[in-house]
Amino acid sequence: MDTLDLSRLQFAVVTIYHYFFVPLSISLAALTAGLQTAWLRTGREHLRDLTLLVGKLLMATFAVGVVTGLVQEFQFGLSWSAFSRFYGDVFGPTLAIEGMLAFFLEATFLGLWFFGWDRLPRLAHLATIWIVAVGTVISAYVILAANSFMQNPVAYRMNPETGRAELSNFLDLLANPVLHAAFPHTLAGAFMTGGALLMAIGAWRAWGRRPVAGRALGGDATAWRTLARAGAWVTAVGGAAVAVTGDLLGKVMTDVQPMKMAAAEALYTTETGAPFSLFAVGSLDGSERYFSLEIPYLLSFLGTGDIGGTIHGINDLQAEYEQVYGAASYVPWIPVAYWSFRLMIGTGVLAMLAAAALLWLSRRDRVPGTAVSGVNDGAANDGAADDGAAGNLARLVTTGGRALMWSLPVLPLLPIAANTFGWVFTETARQPWLAFGLFRTEDGVSPGLTESEVLASLVGFGLLYGLLAYVWFRLVMHLARQDLGGSRSAPHDQPDDAGAAPSVAPAY
Repeated sequence: MDTLDLSRLQFAVVTIYHYFFVPLSISLAALTAGLQTAWLRTGREHLRDLTLLVGKLLMATFAVGVVTGLVQEFQFGLSWSAFSRFYGDVFGPTLAIEGMLAFFLEATFLGLWFFGWDRLPRLAHLATIWIVAVGTVISAYVILAANSFMQNPVAYRMNPETGRAELSNFLDLLANPVLHAAFPHTLAGAFMTGGALLMAIGAWRAWGRRPVAGRALGGDATAWRTLARAGAWVTAVGGAAVAVTGDLLGKVMTDVQPMKMAAAEALYTTETGAPFSLFAVGSLDGSERYFSLEIPYLLSFLGTGDIGGTIHGINDLQAEYEQVYGAASYVPWIPVAYWSFRLMIGTGVLAMLAAAALLWLSRRDRVPGTAVSGVNDGAANDGAADDGAAGNLARLVTTGGRALMWSLPVLPLLPIAANTFGWVFTETARQPWLAFGLFRTEDGVSPGLTESEVLASLVGFGLLYGLLAYVWFRLVMHLARQDLGGSRSAPHDQPDDAGAAPSVAPAY
C-alpha cells in the first residue's frame, strides 16, 4: 500500500470508530430528555431511575465521542493538508460551529445536568438536558453540511490565484439538497442505534437471566421491561424512518451523483426500468453476470421514483466524465459499493425485525422465551403444547423468543453495522473525488508525507482506540448490571421458582 492507500485506510479507521459513538450520543441525549420529561409529568420513580441510567450511558459515550472526534479533525492537518488548504474556507465555519456546540454548549450543560440533581430547580434541570439534546442535533446538521459539500459542492467560488474553494454564502451551504436528505436519514439511523442499545439492556435485565412463565414483574423488573419496550419502539420507528428518508436520499443521490447509484447496482449499461438485485455473482468488470436474484423495476423506482425511469450505466458515465474532467478512471471500487449498500439495508432490516419481535413477544406482560408467550396460551403450559397447529405455532414462538434472548449481545451491533456500511458506501462510491467534480482524492494527501509516518500513526490510533473501546464497554456493562433505585433488589437476585426454566441468555 502506498501513502495514498494508507492515508485513506487511516481516515476510514478513525472516522468509522468515531461514528460508533456519534449516533449513540445524539439518540441517548434525546431519550434522556424524554424520560426525564415523562418522569416529571407522571411522578413515576422508575422513570427517574431510567433517566439516570440512560444519562450515565450518554456521558460515557459522549466522552469517548469527543476524544475521537478531536483526532478526526487533527487528521485533516496530519494526512490531508492539501485538501484542507483547498477546502478549509468552506469547512472552517462548520467546524467552528460544531466545536462551540460540542465542546462548550453540550459539554457544559451535560455537566450541569449531571451535577445539578437536587441542586437546580426541576424545570431548569430539565432544560439543561434538552439543551444538550438540541445541541447534538444542530452539531450533526452543520457537520453534515460540510460532508454534503463533498458530495455536491454548492455555495462556493473558485479563487484562480490560490486554487481554493471559497465559501460564497453560508446559508446556501445549509440549503444543499443532499444535506436536506442526509440529515433526517442520519437522525433516524441514530435513534435506531440508541434504541437497540436500550432494548438489549432492558431485555437482558428484565427477562434474559430467568425467563420464567407467569413470574410477576415488580420493582426493578417493571423499569427494565419499560426500558426494553421503549428501546424496541424507538428502534422500530427509527427503522421505518430510515427506510423513508433513505428512499429520498437515493433519489437525490441519483440526481447529483449518478455514478454512485450505478455502482450500488454494478449497472454498467444504461437501462430503463432497471431491476434491483438482492444478490448477484459476476465478473468485476461487469462484462457478465453468472447469477442474479432481481426485483424488476426497483432500481429505477429507488433512483427516480418511476418504475420506468432511466438509470445511467457505469460505462456511459465514465465516457461522459472523461469528456468533462479529462482522461482518468472515475469508477469507484464496485464490489465495495455493491455489497456495502446491501449490507447496510440488510443489517438495518434485521434490527427492525428484532425490535418488532420483542414488542410482540412481550405484549401484555408476557415473557419472551417461555410458553406463556405462545400464540395459544391454553395450548402451551410449562413448555408443553397440544399436537395441533396451535401447539406447534406456540412452540415455534417460544423457540423464537429464546433465540431473541440469546441474540441480545448482538442486537446493538446491527444498527451500528448499518450506519457503518452506509458511510462506507457514501464515501467509497464517491471516489475518485474528495469534493465531487472539484478535487480528486489523490491530490489531497499532505506533501512530503511518508508511508512509515502514516503507518506509525495508524498503529498508534489502533492501539489507543482499542483501549478506549475496552474502557467504554466495561463502563456500559457496569451500568447495565447495576440495580435501579439503590436499595431495591432486582428480580434476578431473587431465588428461582420451583421448576423454573434455565437461563437462556449468555453470561457477560
